[in-house]
Formats: sequence, structure tokens, C-alpha cells
Amino acid sequence: MPGMHSENLHKSDARPQFWQLSMRCCQLAGSVDVAFFFIFLILGSPILAWINVISVAMYVYAYRAFKQRRNRLAILLIRTEVLVHAGLGTVLVGWESGFHYFLLMFIPALFVTMRARSAWILAACLWVYYVGLDVLMWYIEPLQPISSTALLGVHIFNLTVVFSMFSYLALFYVITVTRAHKSLARMATTDSLTGLFNRRHMIALIEKEMARHHRHPSNLTLMLMDIDHFKQINDQYGHDIGDRVLNAVSHSLKSSMREQDFIGRWGGEEFLAVLPETDLDQAAASAERIRKAIQALVIDNDGNKVSVTLSIGITLYRAEEVLSNAIARADHALYEGKSAGRNRVEMALP
Repeated sequence: MPGMHSENLHKSDARPQFWQLSMRCCQLAGSVDVAFFFIFLILGSPILAWINVISVAMYVYAYRAFKQRRNRLAILLIRTEVLVHAGLGTVLVGWESGFHYFLLMFIPALFVTMRARSAWILAACLWVYYVGLDVLMWYIEPLQPISSTALLGVHIFNLTVVFSMFSYLALFYVITVTRAHKSLARMATTDSLTGLFNRRHMIALIEKEMARHHRHPSNLTLMLMDIDHFKQINDQYGHDIGDRVLNAVSHSLKSSMREQDFIGRWGGEEFLAVLPETDLDQAAASAERIRKAIQALVIDNDGNKVSVTLSIGITLYRAEEVLSNAIARADHALYEGKSAGRNRVEMALP
């Protein structure tokens, strides 16, 4: 009879993690009801024992419904089972049995998976049912009472199950939120096509590096790179091949960077790399290795080989200058390389 977290799971295609969790909870709830069957047989309560058989059947059917994406039906079965089972268990054994705790399992799920207004309405209905059950037990005696020792055992068992399921659901929601935050952060800082840092995040990283440079002066080199004849690649082979070229170049560039370097897509087919604690000669050597690695790239296009080259302009950051000046100087060096025939590394004057 243990409760499920569910609501709005008919939107399973958009929120698959919720119905996947629901399926796991179906398995757990069904297993607990199997245990209840034997517990109540031992306690001499056959009615409650056979109620658990029905509950297990409902969870099995709900599980199958989830697998078939019939989530509305699965949710209806789960809610019906929990509401009826909690009510019957309380009326037959007593409020002290703790069956009413399972009703509380619905509350966090309502507000996580539903619109606020609908969640509040259903939460109010649940409160009425819960309080009504509580008040009812003030005026009637349990219909099938068990010994005080057995009642304590059932109470502890129910409390343990609810505690465990709340912990499991809380862990699930924490993991889900953490993953969502990481995904949003990744989307905000990376280019969706290449996976490299985007321009905005690159500016933020460079500004931090510049601030560190001001506190502890050291060589800081910027490397601006551009894929040669990229427009012709797009025009001749199509944008799908152009995207594959961008991805292949980006992967090669990223694998060529040192741990302390960072690189991003600066715009279109341009890339910007920042090399801390690196002078012009070191940067030129690194740029030459990168140029050769890109030159060796071959992208397959249905048997046709697409080759690509890279022009690179590098410059040394000057103390106290604004970022735009350094970028402009690297861009000028890049332009010089393009004018000299492309597939070259050019250094701006210090």
C-alpha cells in the first residue's frame, strides 16, 4: 500500500524521470504489500491479508500500465490503492497502526509535478480525507483490533517504510534538481554545436585571468583561429558537413590545449584560446602543432574526403590594456596570415 509521488505523469515523454521513478516505487510498494500479507496472516487478520493481495495486483497492473505509457491509468490505480488501503487499514486496526502516514506521501509529489492551483486543490482534498479519518477513529473502535504488541510492530513497520520512501524521493528530487542546474549551467556557458565555451563565458574567463595577471604579472597569450575557406565548404558540401567540420576542428583544438588553457567558439568559424603563463615563442610552437593537427584532419562525406586548414593569429597581452585591444591585435595577425596564403601562424608585434 505504500504511496507514490505521482501526478501529471501523462506528460511522460517530456518528464521521463518521473514515470521511471513511479515504476520503481510500484515495485517497492508491491514488495511491501507482499510482506504485509504474511504479517497479517500471522497476526490472524485474514481480511487485511487479502486486501494486500489486491493491492499487489493493483501495483503490478500499474507497473504494466507505466511500461505501456498509460500513465493516467497507472496514477489512478495507485491513488485508489493508497486512499482505500490507508482508510481500511486505519478503520480495521486503528489509528495507532500508522497506515495514515502513507497518505502524506502524496504531498511533495503534488507540488513538484503539478501546477500550483491544482496541487493546492488536491492537497486540500487530501487534508479533508486525512482529518476525516482521524476524527472518525475518535468515535469508533477498530473493527479488527490486534494486540498492543502487534500494533506497535505494525506502527514501526509502517513508519519505517514511509521514512525510507520519503528519503528515497528526497534523494531523487535532489539528484534531479542538481542535474538540471548542471545542464542549465552547461547551456549557459558552452556552445551547443561544438561543446566549447561560448563567447560570453570566454569573456568572463579572460577577465578573471586578466585580473589575476594584474595581481601577479606573467605572460598571457591570446590565440585567434579561423577555419580557412569555411564558406566554400558550406556552399560546396552543405551545412551538415560544415557542422561536422566545426565539430572535428573543435575536438582537435580542445584536445590540443593544456590543462591551464581554455578555448571557446568566438563566432562562426572563429575560435579563441587563452594560454596563461605562455610567451609568444611558446604560443607559436603550440599554434604550429595545432595547425598541423588540423591540416591532418579528414572529414568523410559519403566517400569523398573533405580537408580543412586553419589560420592562426597570436598576441601577447599587454599589462593594463583592455581586452578588445588585445583581440584586435590578434585579429590583425590572423588577417595577415590569411593575406599571406592561409594555413599559417602569424604573431603580432609585442
